[in-house]
Amino acid sequence: MFVPELRPWRAVRPHVVRVTDAVRPRLARAAGIVRPRLARVAAAAKPQVARLTQAAKPQLERITKAGPNTRSWQYTAGAATAGLALAAGVVTAAGPWDSTGQRTAERDRAAALEQVGGTDHGRTDDSSDTSDTAAGAPRPAPSAASVLAGLGGATNAVKSAPDALPTGAGLSGVLDPLLGDPALGARRTAVVVDVATGKRLYGSGADEALTPASTTKIATAVAALSAMGGEHRLTTRAALEPDTREVVLVGGGDPTLTARADAAGWADLRTLATSTAAALKKRGLTQVTLSYDTTLFAGTQVHPIGINPNLAAVTALSADEGRTDDSISGPTARVSDPAAEATRKFAEFLKAAGIKTSSPGPSKATTRATTLATVSSPPLSVLVERMLTNSDNDIAEALARQTAVATGVRADFAGAGKAVRAQLKKLGLPLTGVRIKDGSGLDREDRLTANLLTALLVKAGDVGRPDLRPVLTGLPVAGFTGTLTSRYTEGAAGVVRAKTGTLTGVNTLAGTVVDQDGRLLAFALLAAGTTDPAAAQVALDRAATALAGCGCR
Repeated sequence: MFVPELRPWRAVRPHVVRVTDAVRPRLARAAGIVRPRLARVAAAAKPQVARLTQAAKPQLERITKAGPNTRSWQYTAGAATAGLALAAGVVTAAGPWDSTGQRTAERDRAAALEQVGGTDHGRTDDSSDTSDTAAGAPRPAPSAASVLAGLGGATNAVKSAPDALPTGAGLSGVLDPLLGDPALGARRTAVVVDVATGKRLYGSGADEALTPASTTKIATAVAALSAMGGEHRLTTRAALEPDTREVVLVGGGDPTLTARADAAGWADLRTLATSTAAALKKRGLTQVTLSYDTTLFAGTQVHPIGINPNLAAVTALSADEGRTDDSISGPTARVSDPAAEATRKFAEFLKAAGIKTSSPGPSKATTRATTLATVSSPPLSVLVERMLTNSDNDIAEALARQTAVATGVRADFAGAGKAVRAQLKKLGLPLTGVRIKDGSGLDREDRLTANLLTALLVKAGDVGRPDLRPVLTGLPVAGFTGTLTSRYTEGAAGVVRAKTGTLTGVNTLAGTVVDQDGRLLAFALLAAGTTDPAAAQVALDRAATALAGCGCR
């Protein structure tokens, strides 16, 4: 029996979307992923290091007192936590960083908590302490030096420092005991790759294809961005058929279209209705026949898992992912026909704007239809980040089908899988044993390898492929965002960025980690045959934390 994916969900305030979109140009210009300069921040971080070290001291004492027979994973996980503290602080010394040196996770979290300002606390430097804005407020904090080189600069590659890479023996000594945890089930595979060089540093079952669960979304993201580009937008339009007074709401396959009062930067169905009503009135029309067109996508709308709170019917027209509550992510009840429901809401908005409509039904806009109004999604890069951060299945399935549309393949479940695979093949990625049946990873017939997942992450970090960078920036940040919000609270917070995956008997984790030497590593960990999802999740997190805490040479 299928059990839907389990994730720790936290609602994200709508205005965070606007913050993310606003900072996108700076992120797109960033060539590297992370280049911590510990020497520059060590002095500023010294008080925090002292606090972290003191906090870790009792844990270290317990570990060392346990004696030489202490289980390897206990020592490794504890040493990793302490090591991170000593390496200029878990969230101070390592990324993700933007081009000014500020951690993007910290800035976005501050926005979510409705805190104003950034590196300067939202105020100008006033050394007098006499102005109203200065009274009782902290002095502006100095900005860290830039840690990312701009594209086209003299140095724009991810740097490895020191020159020596982690060794296979070093990584094996750390990871093998952790990956041997019985909580990881009967089969497990793992790969670690240096992002700067693309060199595989560690591999166990690297080419063994296992059920990937939601780490499939990494493949979907790479395929969609490579097929359409990060600036591509999805457009929903209202069209008027000539001589019939029929208005057709034409779905553009935008899974983020919203009918809520606060559109929060997403394409707004209310705005589309207002603009449509104005265009109709200019033509002297105040009463029309209303229909909707979902023909951009083909085939069945119901995922092979069946009706499920993790995913609405996959259609080219929907509002708020067919959700029946105010949630913006996570499982919830969905309407049975998202397209019909979105058009019903559109009719209500038209009525409020002075346009009467018939009860809407399905149709297809002809080539002679005149476009009355349009609304477009934010850039595809923003949709990709939202998909990865929240593990959004609706966006994932829509982007897989959009990839099919963009490449001339039938936009149904089978065609979307073929289109995604074809894009990965064009990128020269390893596809032996790979099977892609959907965009979200909810299909248990999907098969990916740890080798492919790390190759996808390395490709996204390629300085020559800035269009793929949202695959990295969209990954949940440990202890901060998305499906990792409540994980890594005691170690590696802000250092691990990873896509999670959970199905019955399947636990996966794939992403990036900054190790103790400041090197960016890509990793993929897949486990099959797990019986306790919580225990398996903890085991995977220990492995990622260990990577963060070692130089492994």
